[in-house]
Order: sequence, then C-alpha cells, then structure tokens
Amino acid sequence: MWIIDASVAVRWFLEDEKNAYADAVLARLIDKPECFGVPELFCFEVYAVLCRVHPAGQEAFEAGVVPLLTGGMFRQPMDESLAVKAAKYIRAGLTGYDSCYAALAEEVSGTWLTFDMKAHQALSKMNVSHLLSHGMPDFWFKD
Repeated sequence: MWIIDASVAVRWFLEDEKNAYADAVLARLIDKPECFGVPELFCFEVYAVLCRVHPAGQEAFEAGVVPLLTGGMFRQPMDESLAVKAAKYIRAGLTGYDSCYAALAEEVSGTWLTFDMKAHQALSKMNVSHLLSHGMPDFWFKD
C-alpha cells in the first residue's frame, strides 16, 4: 500500500508546484484507489494548505480531494495502535504529523510517498518512506 503525504497532494492543485511524479501518483490513485491510504490528518493538512495558497482552495478541495477520499482509498483514524507506532518515529526526529504517516506505512506494510526531504532522511534506515523528488520507487511499476 502507498501512503500519500499532503506534500504530494497539494502538487496536484498548485501550478507552481506541479510535478510529474506527483501526477503519476494521482493517476495510479484514480486507477487503483485500494492501493492507497492516508492518515485522517491528511484531509486537514491538504485543506489547510489549499485554503491558504490556492485562489479557490475550498472549491479545489471539494471538487478534487473529496472524490479521492471517498473513492476507495484507505483512511486511518488516529487510534491507540497508530499512536504507539508513531511514538517510535517521533523519537527518530519526525513531527507528530509526519510520524503518523510513517506509522501508517508501517502498520499496513506500505511505503510513505513524500516530498519532505528532512522527514525522509530521518527515516533513511527504516525503509518506510520514499522521496518522490528522486523519482518513483523502483517497485512502483511491479504493482
């Protein structure tokens, strides 16, 4: 399972942030939503960014993000299991938000797709994240 970071999703809506790798994630998400997941905070993060920097943030969220969220991807609420796993990633140097993405990737034996270099580097030896600015994961094409 692929865990999508908010840093990936906002690139779908901001012209100055367009990225071919983010677009590839979106194309696969539309085609195979069951292969993707997000912690519930993803919704709040993407909404907040779009409302702050997109000229029509509310509309972009409603038209572009809500259908994806309700289209079959896995959404994980914050629960005890996720919190326990997230604590390990907080100790590794991640923020509370980022630790939830990493914990979800661990919980579902997936990979967290992100553009956050600092978070990815903090996890470099844990094999739980992939930095999309360096390209698609090698095993992306095998699914």
